[in-house]
Amino acid sequence: MNIKLIGTDIDGVWTDAKMYYTDKGDYMKAFSTYDGMAVQILREHNIPVVILTSEKTKIVKERAKKLGIKDVFIGEKEKLKRMQYLCKKMNISISEVAYIGDDINDLELLKNVGISGCPIDSPVEKLFNADIITNKKGGEGAFREFVENILTPNPFNDFVNLLIK
Repeated sequence: MNIKLIGTDIDGVWTDAKMYYTDKGDYMKAFSTYDGMAVQILREHNIPVVILTSEKTKIVKERAKKLGIKDVFIGEKEKLKRMQYLCKKMNISISEVAYIGDDINDLELLKNVGISGCPIDSPVEKLFNADIITNKKGGEGAFREFVENILTPNPFNDFVNLLIK
């Protein structure tokens, strides 16, 4: 299958789905650097990444900015409709999209993309037949493992060769 776009949720995929609050009311999220490297590897393969998260937070925008991800939709309640719009804009079919999500608000999109995935600790993992169920939990490199599976059999050879030249 020729994947031309990878979409991802954040909470529960790139993070452990927990929210950490300080005594001042600020909150934090922890992101795995493994997932960040996956974005760079996808860039080398000319596969863009789009973030679709229902959470409204500046933290996600900051992480995306650091990684150079341009298409970031926070507070997104209609993920399938947004992806259909992006596919039309990019002139691709939704069957050329891979998406990883972890909860009920991802199911509609997961059931319509070419390759669907979820982390092993997803509460909806048993509600549908995902194409890829990662061995990694959310926040522990699940997005990278999803990417590795899509780029199989040798996902990082080209990237590693570029680094050692």
